[in-house]
Amino acid sequence: MGELVLSKVGHVGWRLWLHVLLLALLPLAAPLAAEYRPLPPAPRSGLSSDWLIHDEVRNRLILYLPDYHAPAHAYYQWLTLRPAHPFEVSFAARAGQCLFLDNRLVFTAAATSSYTVDLAKLLPTGSVPGPHLLCVWHPQASPNLSSFTDVQRARQLPSSKASVGSSPALAQPLARSHPGENVFLLFLLLIGLLYGTIRAAYQSGFSRIYQFEGLWSKSSSEQDFLVKPTVTWLNILLVLVFSLSFALLLVAIHTNVQHIVILRRLFDVPESALVSRILLYTGIISGFLLGKYLFLELMGYIFDVGELVMVQYREFVRTILFLGLCLPLVMLLYLGLNQTLPEAVLWVSNGVVSLLLVGTVVRVARTIHRRASLLNLHLFSYLCATEVIPLVILLKLIVFTY
Repeated sequence: MGELVLSKVGHVGWRLWLHVLLLALLPLAAPLAAEYRPLPPAPRSGLSSDWLIHDEVRNRLILYLPDYHAPAHAYYQWLTLRPAHPFEVSFAARAGQCLFLDNRLVFTAAATSSYTVDLAKLLPTGSVPGPHLLCVWHPQASPNLSSFTDVQRARQLPSSKASVGSSPALAQPLARSHPGENVFLLFLLLIGLLYGTIRAAYQSGFSRIYQFEGLWSKSSSEQDFLVKPTVTWLNILLVLVFSLSFALLLVAIHTNVQHIVILRRLFDVPESALVSRILLYTGIISGFLLGKYLFLELMGYIFDVGELVMVQYREFVRTILFLGLCLPLVMLLYLGLNQTLPEAVLWVSNGVVSLLLVGTVVRVARTIHRRASLLNLHLFSYLCATEVIPLVILLKLIVFTY
């Protein structure tokens, strides 16, 4: 009997010590439990510059940091909306950009332009005042988040910072000024200075390349150019200036290039680092132009047309440098009319880039056809491999993505 009582007392004591140990470890386990139950972010009363993106690994919304996270196609923000109180939002959107409220599609941009919408009126019937999740999404490009403006806040600004008039005019201050305009203008001035310096240093060679009369003629100057050395300081400098002009155009207008998966994985440059992106694209373009000679040598060896490689490459360099003079003019058009006629600027830019790429291929094909007929299936296959297929890829990446 005494042994039974002692065993019961020992059992009770062991359970008592176990409860004491659990109570002592409870404060240490509380932070771990809280980590797996994150509270939703506090809803904001109005639009701000802070946006959220979806974290697929943890399946929750996190704060978007432009210099840390890669650009996304969908951005979120919590807003406090009341159906009876207007909440107007102004923004610049590309064609196809969509707005969602609580995962429900409420707006789709029909064309590239500036819009002003009342989010309170877009709430479904019977919605209660409180937090609602706004989502901005575009199927192909990253939305222009800096253009989103709370119209009510714009009306409350001093008269020196906000224009007096209709609500669309009040909704346009952010859309009318791009944060990188000063950077683009400085690079454009640098391009003009470089062209002027090169022209003063290499007058004869410069005029031989940028001569409109000899571009489509059969003059002796054309033949002289095709037999002169290709790797000269003049050509290298002009290729670098052309690459800088093309890079400036890609960063300013064709911003969708930065969302190419392969390019983003190889060169992960933040979207806000304009100078770094311009210099990066300049290096990639100049490397492509100078490295094409090696590609042509390889394809010439495979197709056994090595005698045409040098002529083809010289014609390619001359034509693309000549047509590249139009790129700074497009940048001037962008700086002057992008905020008022963004769709027109995009169409002009696409046209100039298409002319640059297609015109180069046509000119190269014409030069090759003079030396060997393209009716030869073997030579035509070589031209498709070296010019036509790269042309289709570049048009897809730059032009036909909008």
